[in-house]
Amino acid sequence: MPSDTLTEDQLERSLQGLIRSGLATRAMSTFTGGAFLVAFALHLGASNFVIGLLAAIPALAQLLQIPSIYLVEKIRNRRAIAVIASAVDRAFWVFIALIPFLFSHGAGLVLLLVAILLHSSLSAVVNCSWNSWMRDLVPQERLGSFFSSRMRAMTGLGIILSLTAGFYIDYWKKLFPGNELYAYSILFMTGFIIGMVGVYFMSIIPEPPMAPVERQANFFEVLLQPFKDANFKQLIIFLGSWNFAVNLAAPFFTVYMLKKLQLHMSYVIVFAVLSQIMNFMSLSLWGRFSDRYSNKSVLGVCGPLFIGSILAFSFTTMPEKYVLTIPLLVLIHILMGVSTAGVTLASGNIGLKLAPKGQATTYLAANSIVSSFAAGIAPLIGGKFADFFAARQLSLMLKWTSPGKVLTIQTVNFQHWDFFFLFAFLCGLYSIHRLARVREVGEVEEKIVVSELISEVRRDVANLSTADGLRQLLAFPFAILLTTLKDIRAKKD
Repeated sequence: MPSDTLTEDQLERSLQGLIRSGLATRAMSTFTGGAFLVAFALHLGASNFVIGLLAAIPALAQLLQIPSIYLVEKIRNRRAIAVIASAVDRAFWVFIALIPFLFSHGAGLVLLLVAILLHSSLSAVVNCSWNSWMRDLVPQERLGSFFSSRMRAMTGLGIILSLTAGFYIDYWKKLFPGNELYAYSILFMTGFIIGMVGVYFMSIIPEPPMAPVERQANFFEVLLQPFKDANFKQLIIFLGSWNFAVNLAAPFFTVYMLKKLQLHMSYVIVFAVLSQIMNFMSLSLWGRFSDRYSNKSVLGVCGPLFIGSILAFSFTTMPEKYVLTIPLLVLIHILMGVSTAGVTLASGNIGLKLAPKGQATTYLAANSIVSSFAAGIAPLIGGKFADFFAARQLSLMLKWTSPGKVLTIQTVNFQHWDFFFLFAFLCGLYSIHRLARVREVGEVEEKIVVSELISEVRRDVANLSTADGLRQLLAFPFAILLTTLKDIRAKKD
């Protein structure tokens, strides 16, 4: 049952439980999602359309937060809903892990899609209750610093586990060629076990009581309330357009590097890890900035940086690979890692901050519904028009003619996937325009945040000249991960 009051000691123990639950959840998602799930589906004979469905189902399933609002408001025990739904949705990974042992490839592929659909549907119920629960549990003045520390620990663990799992898959292929499906089954089962540990940690976190209902409003009246809040509606529009822009391009990054740039998978993995490392190292910085200034200020800096990185993909060919392709990809992944950290942290926190206390369930669910719908349809639209853009090309050349000599320079060359990057950039610009209309207490001009950011970077670079700074650099990411956990234990003591 919800706890009427929480002492300072209980609050610190609750935050520690949130860290542990988050670490277990990240471990599970690392073993069961991303490239491992896609590779598993490909081994079952999945087509490109099926791969697209696997990417779209989790986002579109979040639309089930609409009935989840009613469930939370009716039962009014968010912890019970989140714990039960989490336990059931994670159990579907057992069925997925057993597919190679019990079913043919064709039947297994159908079962995989059904299991992912049911898993994602229950995850929507979890997210609805979880967001409202966190809004009332974590003190508002600590939202940025706490969730940045939590995300840093989760990201660091994810980097280590993803590399470990990747080496495990490659080693399995060498030992048992032609039997890769069983390696993924073991990975999924391991993810399920760790995920259930996370459910246990979730179950011991106390829940503050929900604000009393002044009057029994009509369900649809409650659902439409966030859209009547002028400021929160602007936030919904911003996050919806942002998720559409990002997901129009992001699903094709790997395809572009493998097919267009003809890079080996090892290069793609290294770039992904580089981005995760930069994400990891930036979280605490953006957490401090979001608390010191505002989430909107952080978004105002990280948003343009991210969409600029998307557009930069188009210049990695001129029109084919050239000498700056690899250096440019390195720079792109560094900037994307840094900016993604700020966008992920600030976009989550600003929703928690602007949702009125006592109405967080409805407000955050409405926000999630719009964002998830945009994130779900974007890759489907991109995939639908992939063949159309394959036969189109846009070029811009500079030509200098002199007696006896003609010099032609190719400045712009857009073809196939480049159009997605360009359209995603334009959609991203629109979303940044919508962000300007959101109002948040404490917001400052982006140039102030940039100035402070430069100062922080200068101090960090200066620290590298000291012995202690070098030791911390060489210890990454283990040292930072352990320091985060030690800080949590120290607060408890």
